Amino acid sequence: MARIRRRTLLASCLCITATIFLLVTLQVVVELGKFERRKFKNSNLQNGHPKVEGEPEHRYSFLKKEALTPNGKKTLDTDSYPIMLWWSPLTGETGRLGQCGADACFFTINRTYLHHHMTKAFLFYGTDFNIDSLPLPRKAHHDWALFHEESPKNNYKLFHKPVITLFNYTATFSRHSHLPLTTQYLEGIEVLKSLRYLVPLQSKNNLRQRLAPLVYIQSDCDPPSDRDSYVRELMTYIEVDSYGECLRNKDLPQPLKTPASMDTDGFYRIIAQYKFILAFENAVCDDYITEKLWRPLKLGVVPVYYGSPSIKDWLPSNRSAILVSEFSHPRDLASYIRQLDYDDRLYEAYIEWKLNGEISNQRLLVALRERKWGVQDINQDNYIDAFECMVCSKVWDNLRLQEMGLPPKRWKAEVTHLSCPEPTVFAFSPLAPRGSPLRGMWIPSFQQSKKEAQALRWLVDRNQNFSAQEFWALVFKD
Repeated sequence: MARIRRRTLLASCLCITATIFLLVTLQVVVELGKFERRKFKNSNLQNGHPKVEGEPEHRYSFLKKEALTPNGKKTLDTDSYPIMLWWSPLTGETGRLGQCGADACFFTINRTYLHHHMTKAFLFYGTDFNIDSLPLPRKAHHDWALFHEESPKNNYKLFHKPVITLFNYTATFSRHSHLPLTTQYLEGIEVLKSLRYLVPLQSKNNLRQRLAPLVYIQSDCDPPSDRDSYVRELMTYIEVDSYGECLRNKDLPQPLKTPASMDTDGFYRIIAQYKFILAFENAVCDDYITEKLWRPLKLGVVPVYYGSPSIKDWLPSNRSAILVSEFSHPRDLASYIRQLDYDDRLYEAYIEWKLNGEISNQRLLVALRERKWGVQDINQDNYIDAFECMVCSKVWDNLRLQEMGLPPKRWKAEVTHLSCPEPTVFAFSPLAPRGSPLRGMWIPSFQQSKKEAQALRWLVDRNQNFSAQEFWALVFKD
């Protein structure tokens, strides 16, 4: 039977306001914050049929794969297939038989399957993983699988050993994950090589009469990386055009002011005019690399990058980005950028790889070639499909072992599958707003999350349902 792959459409960043959780007289910092999230286009079809009126809407909807119905039957015998229960309602699918190579599994968000004898795995979306409701008690044959491609600020608990090791399978931005999503924002090699948006250097030099050498575009202000403090200090040494809500000093044309416009041709054309762009991630974690790096590389703009400490492992060439970590102070970075701005020969060294269409980084080439999913490619599975099938296949592998009388293989997540250091802040300038509530939230939130992780692990290992009161009592026991 033909199989229709679900398609993901990159859309706007969704920002959620940071909140404070109160427990009795204790003030608890909850690490939700504003965060960037890719939303997927809603479909009016559910498994190929009109959506039933009154059916709950879900935040993440996909154009669905065609549901398989054996022998053309309209009903499905779930006793014949392992059930993969999305405990986080990520897909919104109430039931779909999905084909994964030679294997098939039944995927659903319907929690009435919790105690079904064929339920073999529970799938969690990291941002929505919380203490309010977990599938406990956990049976010996229940695997837990985590999908988390987003910033650590969305759920710090997951980034500590007691919690990440609760899972059997992972799909995260870390290269060490069972299904690495490190290149989730990069469509492929060809977009890096493309000269479609490249503005000739002479034209960029002429544009410098009205444009700053550097551009900054952020509307998620004061994140854990403390990027705004750095950029604010940098602005005292070199001119920066800032278009976003953070440190804004320049306005985009009205049609380009919506988040969705950041992946439009008009937006690209504006950014491509600049020589350099401040590409600062919202968190500093190995392998956490977003469109902030890939977008300027696609457009022929030199990224001034701050974020993943392992970024050199993923750059297209040894000289394709300027790394903030290599400069002791913003004034030194500003001096270097001015030097490149005034010397065409030095500047061109950073775009030579693109002009020649040469990507020398073998790790990047291999990762893109071997990944089992695509980005904005209707001819490939998306990474949600790949995650589901990874879990489905591993479950089937163990079922076959059991049929042969052999013990199942036990998979377990490691700390390296999702790990980030404690956030830090820059203290370069007295102009930095020390009183910013959001800026001051991240470090105590991270520190508290360690206690939350330990409390959650103890309760899950007890293997009984628990209340929020029990959880918070453990967190603040000392």
